[in-house]
Amino acid sequence: MSRDHLQSAPSGSAEAPYLGLLARDASVEAYEQPVLRARAEGEPADRIAALEEARLLALRVRAELEGRRRREAELSALFETAHDLAGLRDLDAVLQAIVQRARSLLGTDVAYLSLNDPARGDTYMRVTEGSVSARFQQLRLGMGEGLGGLVAQTARPYVTDDYFQDGRFQHTLSIDAGVRDEGLVAILGVPLMLGPHVIGVLFAADRRARVFERGQIALLGSFAALAAAAIDTANLLTETRAALAGLEHANEIIRDRSAVIERASDVHDRLAELVLRGGGVHDVAAAVSQVLAGTVEFTEATAAPAEALEASRAEGHAVRHGSDWIAAVAAGGELLGALVLRGHPGLDPVDQRTFERAAMVTSLLLLARRSAAEAEQRVRGELLDDLLDARDRDPRLLRERASRLQADLDATHVVLAARLDGPAADADEEAAARRRLWSAASHLAATRHGLAAARDGGTVLLLPLGAGDTATDVARRTARHLGTAVHQPVTVGASAPVTDLAGHPEAVTAAYAEGRRCLDALHLLGRAGDGAAAEDFGFLGLLLAGERDIAGFVERTIGPVVSYDERRGTELLRTLDAYFEGGMSPARTKDALHVHVNTVAQRLERVGRLLGEDWQTPARALEIQLALRLHRLATPGRH
Repeated sequence: MSRDHLQSAPSGSAEAPYLGLLARDASVEAYEQPVLRARAEGEPADRIAALEEARLLALRVRAELEGRRRREAELSALFETAHDLAGLRDLDAVLQAIVQRARSLLGTDVAYLSLNDPARGDTYMRVTEGSVSARFQQLRLGMGEGLGGLVAQTARPYVTDDYFQDGRFQHTLSIDAGVRDEGLVAILGVPLMLGPHVIGVLFAADRRARVFERGQIALLGSFAALAAAAIDTANLLTETRAALAGLEHANEIIRDRSAVIERASDVHDRLAELVLRGGGVHDVAAAVSQVLAGTVEFTEATAAPAEALEASRAEGHAVRHGSDWIAAVAAGGELLGALVLRGHPGLDPVDQRTFERAAMVTSLLLLARRSAAEAEQRVRGELLDDLLDARDRDPRLLRERASRLQADLDATHVVLAARLDGPAADADEEAAARRRLWSAASHLAATRHGLAAARDGGTVLLLPLGAGDTATDVARRTARHLGTAVHQPVTVGASAPVTDLAGHPEAVTAAYAEGRRCLDALHLLGRAGDGAAAEDFGFLGLLLAGERDIAGFVERTIGPVVSYDERRGTELLRTLDAYFEGGMSPARTKDALHVHVNTVAQRLERVGRLLGEDWQTPARALEIQLALRLHRLATPGRH
């Protein structure tokens, strides 16, 4: 019977009820109702037979419509993926989209893509979607192992409806453990082909027994072909960019060769003029920038690439770092900073020597200004000593003294306790090292509009907290800067941010005590040469901080999960408790909660989005478990 015939059937015909069902896209079960109703009402046998025939025809039409919708969705997804490939910018984003669409269209719990690693001779997980097991996501498989090994060997798709009962491929303890931990049962794998070579496998898997249809296997194969094309395109783009960079470099050398000698003479004249008229380091950088047709900047030692900077200081020459050049600015073995030449990857030997002379002139200018700066440093130290020791100073006078030193006591600051950690041969060498530390700290304080003073065998600094910075950021930068300046490890402990120092100078004393406690903790933990604040020590930071911020620790650690449960009425916290008590196994977690493993997987996937992808690493997992317990103790009525 044709569809036109169905559409023109009268309302009393056998086809009429089924036309209504087709129009509203009813479920398959609904198609039984007209026959059952006719039998219940005692309709004639020929009427019931006609209804049966119409039901079968309507179901065929429904199946045909569903098939067409499914094919339209598949073709649309393939078209979107091909469009992504045509505008390829980020290979990882394209592969992630392929895996996501494959999982959605096939309706599987998990989809993932593995790639061969020729250097290590194995296969690794590149992209996963729907996976919640850390062990599964980090699997590396030997060639020929598992279902993927069978696909790679034969270059043909393979499917199993029960992985652990299938003996066609080689089972290994590591693969089986990962698959079991993820809870997978049915798995379909198709090869990623570049020419005749298999470069990886695209998988779709369910956590229950399932038979994959031929059309689904073909669809996954189409996605695999697009993934292989994306990888091939990315490789070609990389090779093309490298070739273009090489040609550009060669052309640049040819263009610059004819003007090398003239530039060298020009820069020598400019540098001599700068020194005679008392120019500064930034004037030197600007003059060299014009002559070398690049961008030259003076930077602190801590802001320059450490390895390249040390190589330049040791060799006495500028060194290449990526597309930049680094020249150490040093005097008497002390590292004062660096000149960085940008935008000039190919440097002629004559230009290189010119750049090195500019670094030498810069060091001379810095030394000439150091004598004047030392007097200012002593004044800064006296002001910080008064803030630490004299509690009854007039706030107005403190602000005026700070203003003359370009420091603002009303801004938010961090108090830092710094101490040398390198071995000293004798008392004289140790005293000299401490003087170098104080000098470097005073220079840093002057350039950052802060204060510095020698105290307790080390140095104390008061530095303003910049926008977007944390106490930890300041401590680590300071440790790197001072360690580079004095050529030995310097450990730095930081206080929490403090404000209104002129009005409450006692806050500086308390903050210095907190910074020293953090400094002592770094020594006990064997972290010499590092910088940290109380918040970096996790639960240990609760003991180091001036005030016990338990609520802050819980909020920083699991706050997004607590807020999500409170807003949505979900049970993510309860699931996390069961997950850790079950040894981080989704299978044991679902038994403890009496829910399906898919429910556990969905909850853990949500936790990962809230806390970050690294929430299952040992260090994060330990802090999360402690925060869960503290939260439970703080809110006993909710557990």
